Amino acid sequence: MKSENKYIGDDKFKKFLEHYACSAPLEVIKLRFAGAICSPNTQLRPTDVISSLWPEGKEPRLETKNEADLFFKFFMGLWDEMFQEVEENRLKLSALSEDDDIQSICQKRFEQVELGFVEGFFGGEENLKIPAYIAEVVDSLSRMALLYQSVAKTAATAQNRQNVLDAVNECDKTVAKSLAFIIENYALPHIDSLRRTIN
Repeated sequence: MKSENKYIGDDKFKKFLEHYACSAPLEVIKLRFAGAICSPNTQLRPTDVISSLWPEGKEPRLETKNEADLFFKFFMGLWDEMFQEVEENRLKLSALSEDDDIQSICQKRFEQVELGFVEGFFGGEENLKIPAYIAEVVDSLSRMALLYQSVAKTAATAQNRQNVLDAVNECDKTVAKSLAFIIENYALPHIDSLRRTIN
């Protein structure tokens, strides 16, 4: 089913986030939306996930109906974009910039995996009814997120930058396989029931 909401693109969306003082990076939001799309929490709505991007009580004040309509239209454009990525099982981490320092790269990865996908998947619930093997893979993602932080500490004293980058790339491959496994074995078999509306 083709989305009625068109994604405005990364550059424009970043400016949109900046306008509404959203501190969550776009790469984290994409993964949080993807996790929420896969979430077994049937009560989870896109509006809940959108609200979670700001500290409680700091959500933007939308002054008019037109502003509110546009605000949610932009977010649902991204949501539908991520739904399509899940549906086609092509979810991936953002590309690495080799100009970034290792600590920065590892922190970004931690945020994408833990604050992005894992947090989105749980959708505010601590106890979800999911098969044990899926729970184990989701837990493994949290362990991988912590591993990125460990790599960051190692990087501070590492003699060889390339060796550390290779370790990050190996972590990335494991995360990518885990995401693909969750989507293929948990989300895709009942993908139609995972479509969520703004209401």
